[in-house]
Amino acid sequence: MACILSIESSSKTGSVAVSTDGKTVWTRENKDLSSHSSILGLYMIEAIHFIQTNCCCLDAVAVCEGPGSYTGLRIGVSLAKGLCYGLDIPLIAIPALKVMATRFSPSSSCLCPMIDARRMEVYFALYDGNLNVIDPVRVSIVDGDFYRELLVQKRIIFFGNGAEKCKTVVNSENAIFVNGIYPSASDMGNEAEKAFLEKDFVDTAYFEPFYLKEFQATIPKSKVIPVELFKK
Repeated sequence: MACILSIESSSKTGSVAVSTDGKTVWTRENKDLSSHSSILGLYMIEAIHFIQTNCCCLDAVAVCEGPGSYTGLRIGVSLAKGLCYGLDIPLIAIPALKVMATRFSPSSSCLCPMIDARRMEVYFALYDGNLNVIDPVRVSIVDGDFYRELLVQKRIIFFGNGAEKCKTVVNSENAIFVNGIYPSASDMGNEAEKAFLEKDFVDTAYFEPFYLKEFQATIPKSKVIPVELFKK
C-alpha cells in the first residue's frame, strides 16, 4: 500500500491530494489559476503535515502531465520535481484527460474527455469504459463529422470544458454531454497506485509537461498601442 501525493494544475482548478492504496484520504482545491504558484505550495505543506501525522511516509509524487494550461503545468511539474528531489522519491505522470475519465470508469459507454485548447480547438482522447485507449490524445477542430461513424454504433460520453464546443455540432442520440467535470488531484489516486506498483515512473530530471501545442504568446489589450497613434 503506497502513500502518494498528487498535484493537478493543468486547469483553472488546481488541486493537491493524498491517497493511500489508491483511495483519496485528503484533498484541497484552488479555483483561481492566477494563484496556483502560491496556493498549491501551501497545499503541499498541509499535505505533508497530514502525511506525517497519519501515514508512515510519502512513497511517490504523481503529477498531471497535461495537456492544459502552459503556466499551470509548469507550476505543478516544478513543485512535483522539487518534492521528489528533496525526498528522493519517484515521480509519476498521469494524463489530464485520463484523470477526468476516471470519473466514469467502469462504463458501458466510450469516454471522451475534452479540454478547451482555445479558438475552436480542443484537446481530447477516447477511452473505452475500462480506460483503455481507443483514440490517443490529440488536438483538433470539432466539426459535424466528429466521431460520426462511431456514434452510429456506440454511445459516447463527452465531458470537460472543451465539450461545450461539441454540443452545437455533434448531433446524435448516442452523444451524451455531462457538465462540471474537470481534472482533479482527488481523482488521480487509483491510476497513481497502479503506476507505483508497476514502477511506471518518469525521469525526474528530464520530464517535461505534455503541452501538445506550441506556446503562443498573446499581448494584453492594455498593452496594445492604438493604431490611431501611428497616423499622427
